[in-house]
Amino acid sequence: MALIIDRKPVTEDRWQWLADDQALPAEGPVVLPLARWLDEADALAGRETGVRVNGDDDLQQVLALQDRVSLFAVEFPAFTDGRGFSIARLLRRGGFKGEIRAIGDVTRDRLAHLERCGFNALQIPDERYSPDVLQAFDEIGVHYQGGASLARPAYPQS
Repeated sequence: MALIIDRKPVTEDRWQWLADDQALPAEGPVVLPLARWLDEADALAGRETGVRVNGDDDLQQVLALQDRVSLFAVEFPAFTDGRGFSIARLLRRGGFKGEIRAIGDVTRDRLAHLERCGFNALQIPDERYSPDVLQAFDEIGVHYQGGASLARPAYPQS
């Protein structure tokens, strides 16, 4: 997977991504599925952690973790599932300053919109990545809806 953070390609991911059945390593930042993170919250105290979420997860549980994790990895299981855009936007509007990473079905044509909704990191499948992907952030210059930091639409309101 190719990783872009703050519009720059990153060659090494500092996070350890754990599945439900993998043992918790002794040290280093880890990303866990939401259910596992909640189950092991006490054991994770004082450690840098991230949580992997998707549109099926309880949004209130996700938002409640803003002050306890450094990274939210928001999964896009399919192109037609846009719930991840809303998750990122709500996290940013709620004041989350850490990394919000899009994972899963991440495509070039949605990179600029992902960024506008609050994502600052994107994990792109290798078969979809090429260096010109970075141009996608600036290909659209006019936006009719507000972004994560702008609640109103771009058109004049009366």
